[in-house]
Amino acid sequence: MTHTITDLCIRDGACVEVCPVECIIPGQPQDEWPLFYIDPETCIDCGACVPECPVEAIFPEEDVPSSFVAKGGEVLNGPVGIPGFSAIFDGHDHNGAAVHLTATRKLAPKEVVDLTPATEENAKYFEEGPGYGR
Repeated sequence: MTHTITDLCIRDGACVEVCPVECIIPGQPQDEWPLFYIDPETCIDCGACVPECPVEAIFPEEDVPSSFVAKGGEVLNGPVGIPGFSAIFDGHDHNGAAVHLTATRKLAPKEVVDLTPATEENAKYFEEGPGYGR
């Protein structure tokens, strides 16, 4: 199996630096592919990325929650143009570089969201998207 980065990703990038096989890449173009993505053919399922994610957006593929219960304030990241994702997130990654996300929304306390579509989107990125051909 592999790991999946879900829509909770705020493009922090700490996960990239600890990956021993360099299988995590930022989606490009960012407005269409707003997350970081894990190449399932390269991932060795070591889990080194999981504790490095400051927003706990990474899960083993088989454990991506279909009923994630928000603590409140988490940023849900989506592609530009999706209804309900109109908030802008301006922050910094773990190295202090600016992060600007243009299609987000904040989760309310106890709001339940399905994070499993990220598994399909991750696979699609490497099968059809810019990550194709690695």
